[in-house]
Amino acid sequence: MDIDKLFKVPRLPTGSKRKMPDNPTPEMLKKMRIDTPSNGDSAMDVDIPESSSAPRRQSRRATVEDGDDNMIDNSFAPGGDADYFAEEDEEGRFYGGGLTSEQKQILSIFESAEGEGTTEDPEGISITSIRRTLLKFERAANKNQDQRSKYPDDPSKFIDSEADLDSALKSLLSLAQSPVLAYPELVRSGSVTLLIGLLSHENADIVIDVVDVIHELTDEDVGNELEDEEELQEAQAALKALIEALLENSILELLVDNLSRLNEIEEADKQGVFHVLGIFENILGFNPDLSLLLVSKTKMMEWLLNRVQSKTHDENRGYSAEMLSILLQNNAVNRQDFGKKDGVEIILNVLSQFRRRDPVDADETEFMENLFDALCSALAEPEVKSFFLASEGVDLMLLMMREKLQSKLRAIKTLDYAMSGAAGTAICANFIEALGLKTLFAAFMGKGSKKSKSNAPAAASEDTSHILGIISSLFSNTPSDSPDRIRLLAKFVENNYEKADKLLEVRENALNRLKVVDAEIAAEKKETLADGGEIESEDEDLFYLRRLEGGLFTLQTVDYILAWVVMEDDGIRGHITQMLERKNQSLKDVISTLEIHRDNLDADTQSNGATTDHAPEGGALSQKEILQHLIDFLHECS
Repeated sequence: MDIDKLFKVPRLPTGSKRKMPDNPTPEMLKKMRIDTPSNGDSAMDVDIPESSSAPRRQSRRATVEDGDDNMIDNSFAPGGDADYFAEEDEEGRFYGGGLTSEQKQILSIFESAEGEGTTEDPEGISITSIRRTLLKFERAANKNQDQRSKYPDDPSKFIDSEADLDSALKSLLSLAQSPVLAYPELVRSGSVTLLIGLLSHENADIVIDVVDVIHELTDEDVGNELEDEEELQEAQAALKALIEALLENSILELLVDNLSRLNEIEEADKQGVFHVLGIFENILGFNPDLSLLLVSKTKMMEWLLNRVQSKTHDENRGYSAEMLSILLQNNAVNRQDFGKKDGVEIILNVLSQFRRRDPVDADETEFMENLFDALCSALAEPEVKSFFLASEGVDLMLLMMREKLQSKLRAIKTLDYAMSGAAGTAICANFIEALGLKTLFAAFMGKGSKKSKSNAPAAASEDTSHILGIISSLFSNTPSDSPDRIRLLAKFVENNYEKADKLLEVRENALNRLKVVDAEIAAEKKETLADGGEIESEDEDLFYLRRLEGGLFTLQTVDYILAWVVMEDDGIRGHITQMLERKNQSLKDVISTLEIHRDNLDADTQSNGATTDHAPEGGALSQKEILQHLIDFLHECS
């Protein structure tokens, strides 16, 4: 753009004088005269041309000279106002603001009035900008819908509006920066309904945009950067209101329907599936009880079970296993539905690949662990235990234990869950029939195990804990005087009672760990009482949980097993009594542990189904009754 032509300003001469052309015209000679400066400075002199219509006047020269930059002539300002020109830019130069001080004061009043009606969050996002963004989105969505309905067979007619809709959806991502302001407005304006409606859009790219927006808005970390507790609570309340609005508009059903619509061969669709699963995790993190709604109202369970069977491993397959574990974690109805949909058979088939090989990387390791966790959660239901037995789950777990790969520890944990409780009786019998005792006690004694490079004690402790759980279930669920029970007791007699000695060794380690925790709890209680506080019942419950984690749980399990073997074999009883005396202990210490266990059990604890010659008549006993029976017998022995 030529500024000179725009404002019709003649070009300034390149030299100190205007030069005459080589062949001047007569008219030019009349209108132009070159004056020679008399002072010899660098001033530029320009004669004012004569006007043919105006009377002849004396020529007046306009000079441009270097002057004092700090001197401002206010003679031309309205009323001689000194503020008219007195505005300064970043480099310290003055330029004309064009406003008098009175006008500036009036403008300032108007700006202050507008500012009072505008609410801004710490990020600088105002309610006005939020409404503007939502209005832009609403107009783009309505325009696209209108053009698609008018020209359904002519994409050229609505492609521009689709691009505008794509841009408007991406602008909604910024609303997550201000949940306190944006989320209530999003719900109030009806934009949530419009947003959910776009999940049925004909263009999958638009659907993916909507999924991205909802994933960002429902992120569990929204508002966590706020330091003020009150602001954080407001952000959580805003997120709650948004999620409730999404649920009212059937977001769960629409998202699950889109899972089968997206083609994961395409990278964008693959990312869309990942974000759909992320939305489910965000919603369940907000309210875990919604897992029942997700499974009962949609085909989510079927999709997840199908997805984990994929032959190639990727992040969506791993995420599906994690979602499966979350859905089964604390919901009995979901676990039963998992069993009815052949979930146990499917999971066992997928896990079978890890019988002879370890996962190739950390992602596949997490995938394997999530499948084992899902299976363990489901095994809390008696129906699922039956499916596990019918699908030969015991045999697969024993094969994994013998191979001594990464899956070994998870297989032991799974058997612990499967064999526990009265519903695990049939699995215990199948375990012994499949020669599981040899494999189990070899693992208990640490024979043939590959040494871990990290030699992590935590993993070894967990391994031992689950092995003790399996032994405890075998004693509880194996009938008295049966061949299986005799084989079980024989394991503690063979090799000069080495298994009994191992039990006492585990007991000593657990007792030492518990003493440290008990000392810490005693110190905390003393400090609380010294400060004038009281020990509430809730505090006692927390202390008990700490003791369980600090070794009491292992101690209770070991003493439960010791009580059974002492009661049923005289030779083992004499050996254990002798070994305890060497540590200045006796069967009374075992009784004390069992009494603590009994006192912290609910009265209606599920029966383990155990009956022995020493048990009172009447068949199966509850766990609390079994403990009391063992305590009574040990009192007689001691």
